[in-house]
Amino acid sequence: MAQRRWLQTVTRHALPLLSSKPTTSLKPLPHLPAPISLKSILSPKPLQQFLYTDPTLFHARSFSSSSRDDSENEEDDVEEGGEEEEDYDSDSNEAEVDDVTVSDMKREYSAEEIEAEAAAIGYKVIGPLLPSDRVLKHREPVFAVVQIGSHQFKVSNGDCIYVERLKFCEVNDKLILNKVLMLGTSTQTIIGRPILPDAAVHAVVEEHALDAKVIIFKKKRRKNYRRTKGHRQELTRLRIADIQGIEKPKPKVDPKQKMVAVKQQEKVAVAA
Repeated sequence: MAQRRWLQTVTRHALPLLSSKPTTSLKPLPHLPAPISLKSILSPKPLQQFLYTDPTLFHARSFSSSSRDDSENEEDDVEEGGEEEEDYDSDSNEAEVDDVTVSDMKREYSAEEIEAEAAAIGYKVIGPLLPSDRVLKHREPVFAVVQIGSHQFKVSNGDCIYVERLKFCEVNDKLILNKVLMLGTSTQTIIGRPILPDAAVHAVVEEHALDAKVIIFKKKRRKNYRRTKGHRQELTRLRIADIQGIEKPKPKVDPKQKMVAVKQQEKVAVAA
């Protein structure tokens, strides 16, 4: 039905144009395009091709109520751009800080600087481990509380502890942990004020390793700001070899074991 109506209206307006003697009632359209054939009229094409539109009759119209709204929108865009620039600046600052720390790690230290920094952390490097050194000994009933950096550990000989990576030592190096806060046995306890100057804990560097990954996620709501980072802390594994600075109690001998050892000696003497 709609197509029939469309064809009727098109033919009504197109026939006077195609006739050889146009009627006086119809006036020629200004800026008339090329002549239109009947075949092109009867073909199903959109009506917009046959309508004449003068570009001078139309003008651009803004749908905002006033120019004040446009200025406010522009100010909001500027503010959002400023926030993005601030985020970019903060990221660039973090990258610069990382570069500074890497350059500090690569710079060369003198022997005095190495000794001073190691003493501030709480250790002293003696030298590499020798084949004749005995690291694993029988466990003794002695404990010590040592401070390495900003952490404190309660240790005994044979224990294994993980500390933040120590700068100036390699694997199989012997260390002395000189920040001993407390020593103790089953019979006595010695507390430092804050440290014990005559006490020392000997340790050996076994490994430099990385801790498990930790995810750092930052978000600011309604600001399109999300940052995800991962971090693995560098660690050093130490094996406690010996604790010095306190009188160690003699190991107690079980009387039953002593009687068994005496009987075995008597049997050996009788057999001989």
